[in-house]
Amino acid sequence: MAGSATVLEDSSLLSRLDRALRPVEILFALISGLATFSLMFLAAWSVTGRAFFERPLSGYVDYIEAAMPLIAVMGVAYVQREGGHIRMDILVGALKGRILWMFELISVLLILVLMVALVWGSWAHFERSFDMGKPMWSRDSSIDIGLPIWPSKLIVPLAFGVLCLRLVLQAWGYGRALWLGLERPVAVPLIQSVAEQARAEADQMEGAD
Repeated sequence: MAGSATVLEDSSLLSRLDRALRPVEILFALISGLATFSLMFLAAWSVTGRAFFERPLSGYVDYIEAAMPLIAVMGVAYVQREGGHIRMDILVGALKGRILWMFELISVLLILVLMVALVWGSWAHFERSFDMGKPMWSRDSSIDIGLPIWPSKLIVPLAFGVLCLRLVLQAWGYGRALWLGLERPVAVPLIQSVAEQARAEADQMEGAD
């Protein structure tokens, strides 16, 4: 399962690249959150229109389908950076030192191989949908109101591309920790113990006061 994690920073090139990529990940996660909020707004609009005016929102299902990639994949790189994805903390928490970094490095490299394949495949789907010579540059559209499909298809390789960059940085960080025998490397999520989580929450509360 996922646990609370922290990412250390320093003046190294790896840490600078980590900090440079983070605003992009935050922007993508923000867009994902706004898309989720917009669907709640559209649902309220459609239900209100049906109940009081007998006119539900036209193309409601089409809008949901178009927003699904925003909700599903735009925040994956941010969550990967923060160490928030589902993982076997019971197993990983029992590992220490170079064995831990080797396990993490292998895991990240396997994920990277999969994500590169998904970027390639999803870009191919986008190319089949996009055509500058067609109306709205699209070879296909939604069934109800004819929304072009290619913007939704483009979101997937973009989000997965950012995730690939994050995985490259994390592979660098874990590989560096493995090679140098570092205890607390930068640019990778370090899982916090229960005591460390409590201390961080206490510090945050003191700062709020």
